[in-house]
Amino acid sequence: MIAPTHAAHHRNGLGIAYRMAAMVCVALLSAAVKWAGHRGAPVFEMVFFRSAFAFVPILAYIARTTGFTVLKTKLPLGHLHRSVVGLIGMTCSFSALQHLALTEATAFTFAAPLFMTALSALMLHEPVGRHRWGAVIVGFIGVLIMVRPEPGHMNVVGVAFGLTAALGSALAMVQIRQIAVTEKGATIVFYFTLAGTVLGGVVSIFHWVTPDPLTLAVLIASGLVGGVGQLFLTEAIRVAPVGVVAPFDYSQLIWATGLGYLVWGELPHAATLAGAMVVAASGIYILHRELLRFRRATAPA
Repeated sequence: MIAPTHAAHHRNGLGIAYRMAAMVCVALLSAAVKWAGHRGAPVFEMVFFRSAFAFVPILAYIARTTGFTVLKTKLPLGHLHRSVVGLIGMTCSFSALQHLALTEATAFTFAAPLFMTALSALMLHEPVGRHRWGAVIVGFIGVLIMVRPEPGHMNVVGVAFGLTAALGSALAMVQIRQIAVTEKGATIVFYFTLAGTVLGGVVSIFHWVTPDPLTLAVLIASGLVGGVGQLFLTEAIRVAPVGVVAPFDYSQLIWATGLGYLVWGELPHAATLAGAMVVAASGIYILHRELLRFRRATAPA
């Protein structure tokens, strides 16, 4: 019989492995989107392929685990709101990848926890103490370091898309926290994927660009990899506490840097890496403070 502490360590290790695998998938998805965009694929067409082919692993997962009864929902409008802000984030993220180096576009996604902390105070009226507000301020200083707001150095369009993508991701996380009280993770993922397929398909009808066979293969692969990455994220939270696995989200920067160099010969600017480290440290500290607050709230009197 495995001792409880050993079992907990095993589950934590498995959760970390799932989270790391998810970050590899996200980095591969970003690289595929950047590559396909440079080959002429429109953004909404990429959203369509990313969503439509993600259904392959997602539906297989639902069939094997929860069953399709999980698709019954009590909050259709909640899923709609979550999908709208999530798709704004996805569209801006895909657009940012066409204007920024892969490492830079990835680094801007690290601002999402900073936005989420501020939005939680404004939208959910959650108490945010001076420690977390301090971490948010430090984090945004890190964003400024990445942006390099100097004449001739700032990619205004890319930065705007990158920060809007982070804001959309943060809004989506806030919406998920609101609907997750009654909705399962698989339900939320399914309806977001459905919304992306519908939106991407409808918009692409008016501006369809038929991809060549290689680009088509990459677009299909982006959907499959994106769906598998989403499942790894779900499994990571299922088997291990969020406080254990969430810090490993920042490993995505390693994979993005490697792929950027291998595919495009990109070397990240020192300011990008320095700013990303500041933002990542702020995000981890915010997570630490949230976990402390949660433990105090749930501790027995």
